[in-house]
This record gives sequence, structure tokens and C-alpha cells, in this order.
Amino acid sequence: MVFAVATNNQKKLKEIQRILDSFGITAKTLKELGINIEIEENGTTFEENAVIKAKAIAEIANLPTISDDSGLEVDALGGAPGVYTARFAGEHATDDENIDKLLAELDGVEKEKRTARFVSAVCLYMPDGRNTVCRGTCEGWIGWERIGDGGFGYDPVFMVEERSYSQMTAEEKDAISHRGSALRQLKEKINDFI
Repeated sequence: MVFAVATNNQKKLKEIQRILDSFGITAKTLKELGINIEIEENGTTFEENAVIKAKAIAEIANLPTISDDSGLEVDALGGAPGVYTARFAGEHATDDENIDKLLAELDGVEKEKRTARFVSAVCLYMPDGRNTVCRGTCEGWIGWERIGDGGFGYDPVFMVEERSYSQMTAEEKDAISHRGSALRQLKEKINDFI
């Protein structure tokens, strides 16, 4: 069965497709489906934003649609950047600008208080309106500098034990990541929806 994936973020899309492929699910990108749309993510939670995106694309594509809304919650910052993860340093901020702001805000904060987690809310939305949302998390902490050259976003500073997401192979990251966890939960529910 073919599923649409509701994202224009090419790095996130590659990760989602890699995980779905391992489940035997064929994922079609918005580009492959001829859909060129920016969806306003105005929810106050990752779950709300995931549903907003999946619903919009399911209605346009008339296909089961998977969306992911994910982000970083840093305890020393009261859970920020949260739903504003991608635009922490401004509306069109780069990954590096977001990391720079995060590191600046945590300047002087000792390791024990740098705890954080990545959160992923993954929604499966069917053309008939049925939907489900799964939430995955990965606990870690924020390092003091970028380490590693893989991944994207905050991966170079998000540490799980003593390794950053950027130091992990794709398979290692998928096995423990927030997105991998949410998608594995979704895999268990898919047959109920098909």
C-alpha cells in the first residue's frame, strides 16, 4: 500500500522513508505526488501539528498520510524550544543558527541540568477521517559543542549517554530515536486502519 508523507523537510523525509521501508511500506513524497503546499502548523502541541499536516495532505492526495511533528524539549529552558524547535532562532533560521542560540542559552549550565529529550508525534490520517497519533521520545542531554558529522537539526549537540545523534549510524539512531519509536508504535496500529 502507498502512503503519502506530509513533509517538505528532505532530511526528515529521508529518515521517515528509511524507517517505513524497513516495515515494507511504500512512502510517496509530496513532490512525487505533485503537491506543493506549505501547511501552517499553528497547533500548541506536537500531536496537534501532526494531525493538521496529515489531515491536509490526506484530503488533497486521497491517500493514507503519515506526518511527523517533532522537536527538542530542554528542561533548563522550561521545555523550550518545543513546538518552535525548527524556528528557535527565527522564522527562517538554519540548523546552525538554532544550535548557536541553544548553546548560548545554556552557557554556564552544568551537565546535570542540561537534560533534554527529543519528541516525535506521528499521525496516520486516512482519507475517510480516521486517524491515530503515536508519541515517541528519546531522553538525553545537550552537549557543549557540535560532535559528529551525521544527522541534521540539533543532532550534533543532542547526546545519548556520551554520543551525539550525529555520531551514530542511521541504524543506531533509528533504533533509539524519538521518530523511530513513534513509527514502530504506528506500525503496530496500521493493520487496524487498512
